[in-house]
Amino acid sequence: MARQRFSQIGLAVTGMVLGAAVAACGGGNNAQPAPGSAAVSTPQTEPAPSSSAVSQAVPPAAAGSGASGAAGSGLCRSSDLRLSLGRGDAAAGTVYRPLEFTNISDHPCVLDGFPGVSYVGGPDGHQVGAPANREGDKGTSITLGKGEVASAMVGFANVNNYDPVTCQPQPVRGLRVYPPQETASLYIDMPTTGCGNDKIPGDQLKVKAIQKGTGS
Repeated sequence: MARQRFSQIGLAVTGMVLGAAVAACGGGNNAQPAPGSAAVSTPQTEPAPSSSAVSQAVPPAAAGSGASGAAGSGLCRSSDLRLSLGRGDAAAGTVYRPLEFTNISDHPCVLDGFPGVSYVGGPDGHQVGAPANREGDKGTSITLGKGEVASAMVGFANVNNYDPVTCQPQPVRGLRVYPPQETASLYIDMPTTGCGNDKIPGDQLKVKAIQKGTGS
């Protein structure tokens, strides 16, 4: 009889130990996060370009892709330059204004050829219409010392001269500008209206080659 009671007590103690072990294992599993929850990233909203007419980072869709094409070549990189828009004159329905590139780096660099210029609109910086068509010769290479300025004339057609059905006018926030042989862009505020249709007759934007000086 005593042996039977001892066996029952032993079985009860063994059951308690096993129960505690199972509870401990279950508690550890409950502490784990749900699958994949730690790897989810929160989308970030890109700030809109500021209203000042200076070079700055363009919204996501307007930014250049890849590394700078000027790196290690002596050419001016976008990070070497400050961009501004000078005054200009109207001619035959087109206003010409100089894009001015100031070397803000601590070393000389070279600008050679035509910058890439296009209208951008919306918070995503999408392109509005066709990019500027090149006008004239390539010109010569320009070496900019620290603080020196070079410029490229840009022609802006009056979009009111186009048929609205053909033009498909859209609000423009500013200009996306690629220095010659660069893949990183600069941005400058210039609120206006552009033709969303990139197949209009003629060019709503034209650009000439880089030259020394402000161009104003």
